[in-house]
Amino acid sequence: MTTRAGFVALIGEPNAGKSTLLNRMVGAKVSIVTHKVQTTRARIRGIAMAGEAQIVFVDTPGIFRPRRRLDRSMVKAAWGGASDADVIVLLIEAHRGLTEGAKAIIERLRDEMPKGKPVALAINKIDRVKAETLLALAEEANTAFPFAKTFMISAERGYGVEDLKDWLGANLPEGPWYYPEDQIADLPMRMIAAEMTREKLTLRLHEELPYQLTVETEKWEDKPDGTTRIDQVVYVARDGHKGIVLGNRGETIKAIGQAARAEISEFLGRTVHLFLQVKVRPNWLEEAERYSEMGLDFKDGDA
Repeated sequence: MTTRAGFVALIGEPNAGKSTLLNRMVGAKVSIVTHKVQTTRARIRGIAMAGEAQIVFVDTPGIFRPRRRLDRSMVKAAWGGASDADVIVLLIEAHRGLTEGAKAIIERLRDEMPKGKPVALAINKIDRVKAETLLALAEEANTAFPFAKTFMISAERGYGVEDLKDWLGANLPEGPWYYPEDQIADLPMRMIAAEMTREKLTLRLHEELPYQLTVETEKWEDKPDGTTRIDQVVYVARDGHKGIVLGNRGETIKAIGQAARAEISEFLGRTVHLFLQVKVRPNWLEEAERYSEMGLDFKDGDA
């Protein structure tokens, strides 16, 4: 029996559907999905099996024009994940076509990626456009870059995802698996739980605020009765933000806590008691420690 194992980087603009695709391939929610851009910060790895191949996904942050230190660290992490991977998948949205952002990514792939590294194109959200539009888009993209293969998929609905997964498995190097067969992510559970809470905050709050906050799991206690107590802190940058997160009489944070608790409980398969605190840390966006919590390098944010 020949086993294969390797790393696959999913790259693309923010909101192209990378996290949805990762969760679909892995068969569980390991990367948070929201309608807001720049949600994925850490290089969350999901692990999927395709026959005798183990695919370790590096879910990179979306690639965009960085403005702040956090943005710069995220974009650096995305390209770092791509250059370290065995195979790269560029995800573009069918209805948006080759945007300026997608063209910039293709240009960088052409200039900076080692020759011979397989790069596949996945055109996502194919249910939104007509067949002739898809074919024209595939042709335009393949003229711009010599993709090893092009896949038409809908990450949300699952169309074409198995074909992509099988191709990835077949194109990984031969070798032993990196992880046990039943493991689906290499992030510590504390971090996955914090990301789930941050997703609920992102969905509930609007505009800029979600990028001004972070969540950390401070304590994790597995009780003898089979339940788990998790204490998390939501760090915000300003006093005014704290009021927004708490909501009128604490209603907002309570609703967020309930939603996060339900999801973490389901993920762990046991009852979770979740306790959230909101603290103001004016400079958290400039603290190296917060970056290492997110799996990012603080120095990468230096202009």
